[in-house]
Amino acid sequence: MAIDDPVQEPEPDTASDTASDTGPAKRAAPAEPAEPAEPAEPARTSPRGTTGPATGATGSPTGATGWAALRPLVLRLHFYAGLLIAPLLLTAAVSGFLYAFSFQAEKVVYRHELRAPVGDRALPLRDQLNAARTAFPDGTITSVRIPGEAAATTRVLMSGPGVEEGKSLAVFVDPYTAEVRGTLTSYGTSAALPLRTWLSELHRHLHLGEPGRVYSELAASWLWVVALGGLLLWLGRRRASRRALLLPESGATGRRRTLSLHGALGMWAVTGLVLLSATGLTWSKYAGENVTAIKDQLGSGTPVVSATLEGRGGDTNSGSETGSGGGHEGHEGMTGMEDMPGMDHMEGMEAKDIGIDLVVVAARQAGLDGPIAVTMPQKDSGYVVAQTDQQFPVRLDSVSVDPASGMIMDELRFADYPLLAKLTRFGIDAHMGLLLGLPNQVALGALALALILIIVWGYRMWWLRRPTKERRLGAGRAIPRGAWRRVPLTVLLPLAAATALTGWFLPLLGVSLLVFLALDGAAGLLARTRAARTAATAGAPAGTGTSTGGGTGGVEP
Repeated sequence: MAIDDPVQEPEPDTASDTASDTGPAKRAAPAEPAEPAEPAEPARTSPRGTTGPATGATGSPTGATGWAALRPLVLRLHFYAGLLIAPLLLTAAVSGFLYAFSFQAEKVVYRHELRAPVGDRALPLRDQLNAARTAFPDGTITSVRIPGEAAATTRVLMSGPGVEEGKSLAVFVDPYTAEVRGTLTSYGTSAALPLRTWLSELHRHLHLGEPGRVYSELAASWLWVVALGGLLLWLGRRRASRRALLLPESGATGRRRTLSLHGALGMWAVTGLVLLSATGLTWSKYAGENVTAIKDQLGSGTPVVSATLEGRGGDTNSGSETGSGGGHEGHEGMTGMEDMPGMDHMEGMEAKDIGIDLVVVAARQAGLDGPIAVTMPQKDSGYVVAQTDQQFPVRLDSVSVDPASGMIMDELRFADYPLLAKLTRFGIDAHMGLLLGLPNQVALGALALALILIIVWGYRMWWLRRPTKERRLGAGRAIPRGAWRRVPLTVLLPLAAATALTGWFLPLLGVSLLVFLALDGAAGLLARTRAARTAATAGAPAGTGTSTGGGTGGVEP
C-alpha cells in the first residue's frame, strides 16, 4: 500500500509547487543522494495547441481515457487512505503478529495445565467431572473438552461466581488420576487461555470493549481498498524489466529504493492482505451483520444441530427417539453400551440421564472421532457432542444425544454445510491461525510483518517528500484535487454507483469516506479563500494565481 507515488502528471499553473519527481525541479531531502530521473509523462496538447489538460464534453482531459484518467483519482484516494488509516492498520498488524504466535506460546506457558503423564488406563469421565466439582463446588459444568491425544488433560468448563460473562473457568484434570492440575480462564470456541485471550482482545478492540471494535472494522474495511489501489498503481508504473515488478530495483537509492521495496513487497503480500480484510469483515460488528443477512437470505447460514427435546415439556423420561433433525432409529443398537459404567441404571428407561460416558460412546459410534466437546444438557435439551479439530481436513461434525436413552436425536455433518458456510468457516479459521496449524500461524506472522514494513516504508516516502526549509512544518503533498473531473462519465458514474453500494455494505468504509471527502472539500474551500485574499491584496484578479499549502492537502488546482 503505497502512501505516495513518485510519478505524477504535471498540473496546470502549479509547476512551482508540484514539480514532478521526474523533472529537474524535483526536491530531495538534503541527506539523500540524487536519484536517477524517470521518463517524464508525455505532454498532452489541447485543441488550441497549448500544453495542458484540455477538458472535453465528459469533463475529462482530451485523450485521457481508461487508466490514464483514473490513475490520479486512485492515487489521491490511496494517498489519503494510506496516510490516515495506516495507524489503524499498523496497530492491527502488530497485534496480529503477536497473536499469530500465541498458540505456540500458550503451549509453553501453560504446559503444566495442558499436559499430563500418560497412564495405563484413562478413568471414566464421570470421575474426572466429580474431581472438578469437588475442587469448585460452587461452579456449574457447562461443557467438557476431551482431547484427541493421550498426553493431554481433560478440560472441564464451568460457570459460576467470579467467572466473567462470556468466559468460562477451565479446570484441567489428569485423565489417568483425576488430579486437578490447575485452573485458567477460557474464552471462545477455540478455548483460548489468558495469554491468547489478552492478545485476541488487543487485536479485536484494544481492550476497549464494543466501542473498540470500530478500530478493527475500520482497518479491515480499508485494507482491501488500499491494497488493491496500491496494486493498480504499482502495475501501472513504467519499468525497465518485469523483474522490478516482484523484486526491489537494484542500484536504486533514497526514496526510489524505498518505493521499490514497498511496491515489490506489496505485490507478494496483496493477495493475503485482501483475504485478511475479507475474513476479518465476516465477524465484524456492522459489516458482519450484512454478511450474515445475505448468507441467511441465500440459505447459506451456518447450520446448528438441534438438541431440543420436542414434545416432552422438558421431561427427559420420554422414550421418543427423534428430534427436529428427523429419526435416527438405526442407532438404537449401540454395541458396548451395556458394559459401560452407569448402564445398570438404564433398566426400564427410568433414569433421566445416562451420563457423559455413555453419551460419548453414542457419539463415537455415530462417527465422531478425534477431539470432541460435550455440551451438558439443559432442562429442555439434550447433550450436544461436536468435533473440535479445525485443522485441515477439518473434523467438525456434531450430534445431539437424548440424555434419557442415549439415542442420536439429530446429526449435522460438515460435508452438508452450504458452500458459503464452509468458506466462512475456512476463512475465519485461517484468519485465526487454526486451519493449518503451525504453517498457518507462520504465514500469518509473515503477512503481518510484511504489512508493518509496507506501512513504515510508505510513511518514509511521505516524509522524504516533505517540503523543505520554507515550509518546515508541512507534510508530503498529495496529488492535486479535482482528479475525479478527469474521469470520463462512462467510467465515473458506474464507479460512483459501485462506491455507494460498497459504502452501504461496509458502513464504516462509507462513513469514513464521506468524512474524508467533507474534510478535503473544506480544505479546498479554505485554500481558495486564502488564494482570493492573497490575489485581492496583490491587486490581481482572484483565481488566477496558485495556492500553495504546507499540509497534506497539497495544491488546489
